[in-house]
Amino acid sequence: MSSSNLNEKINPFEVALKQLEEASKILNLDKGMLQILANPKRILTVSIPTKMDDGSIRVFTGFRSQHNDARGPCKGGIRYHPDVSVEEVKALSMWMTWKCAIANIPYGGGKGGIVCNPKQMSENELERMTRRFAYLIADIIGPYKDIPAPDVYTGGKEMAWIMDTYSILKGNYVQPEVITGKPIAIGGSLGRNEATGRGLAYTVREAAKKIDIDMKQATIVVQGFGNAGQFASKLVGEQGSKMIAASDSQGAIINKDGIDADALIKFKKETGTVAGFENAKSISNEELLETECTILIPAALENQITKNNADKIKTKIIAEAANGPTTPEADEILFKNDILVIPDVLANGGGVTVSYYEWLQNLRREYWKEEEVNNRLDINITKSFFDVYDTHKKYNVDMRKAATLLAINRVVEAVNIRGLWP
Repeated sequence: MSSSNLNEKINPFEVALKQLEEASKILNLDKGMLQILANPKRILTVSIPTKMDDGSIRVFTGFRSQHNDARGPCKGGIRYHPDVSVEEVKALSMWMTWKCAIANIPYGGGKGGIVCNPKQMSENELERMTRRFAYLIADIIGPYKDIPAPDVYTGGKEMAWIMDTYSILKGNYVQPEVITGKPIAIGGSLGRNEATGRGLAYTVREAAKKIDIDMKQATIVVQGFGNAGQFASKLVGEQGSKMIAASDSQGAIINKDGIDADALIKFKKETGTVAGFENAKSISNEELLETECTILIPAALENQITKNNADKIKTKIIAEAANGPTTPEADEILFKNDILVIPDVLANGGGVTVSYYEWLQNLRREYWKEEEVNNRLDINITKSFFDVYDTHKKYNVDMRKAATLLAINRVVEAVNIRGLWP
């Protein structure tokens, strides 16, 4: 899951700005509007003093970036990772603005994170740090301001702590609509857990139809066998394809005859990694990405496909479950090589779409059946795929540029209609 040394110097915010500038040239955006979109509305940096189990105090650094709220409240995850930086959360908040606009849901983009290594912290330490962070950002988040969600190394448990802390601070009554990705018992949505993988599977289904791929003959490679990677491999597999390689932060495996997704999920649950899975050979992360397949699913961290390895990638479709796994230079190479990239802002939009459904259910104090959630997701993300694909054909640009063009047009329209005041 970790990026190679070659890729560590890439600044994700510079990547996001480069994508924005390229799109703005095609759309002839004026300079003022470009500046509005290039700068997050607000970035909060907080120090999080936390009492550790041994009685000592450690001060963690946390961020929340709110990129744009012209179309609605900010929306986006909170990640816990040693490499979290202000540049990263700024980039991710911008991509969230585009993602919400592509999915055509009434949100803008936000993102947060804490610089920490959750794998080296106890549950009690994580809870104290999380609640302190919630307390420190409580004034800028809220059901109609900014609705956080899980991200890398966070999940329902952390969301529950944030919801509880916020609810107590802001009136001492339960306010599930402040955050999404919660456990079902406190207002989470059915279908949320697998929504990112399910949405990706729907986009793969439509992409395969567009470029005449028989899914029963298709092979898939998954880089990053976490939540999104697991559900994506399973749900794309249900369309008839077979997984031949997978990886996580501790290793990569391959078996050209096929790897059973359910068996691998079970093995990872028991051992904590895919490495050592029976009937599969160990390979490097580089070899995994360059394995010949029909569909490659990068579901790890950003900057995995770069100008250094893009020419060696042998696949027909890249469906990005991760955020920012492909650099702009790599995009150009992949487009030239006729590889259809379903960009992150579209492919993993299922998560934010079902988060939106969770928020709606919370606001109305309703619960929807899982079938209703999945049907709504299918209709919404399929429409989003067609919108992006049509834009890609209209402007003769790659799918990422097309998605960005579509998103920017929608955000610019909202900014223009609302105007600048005061």
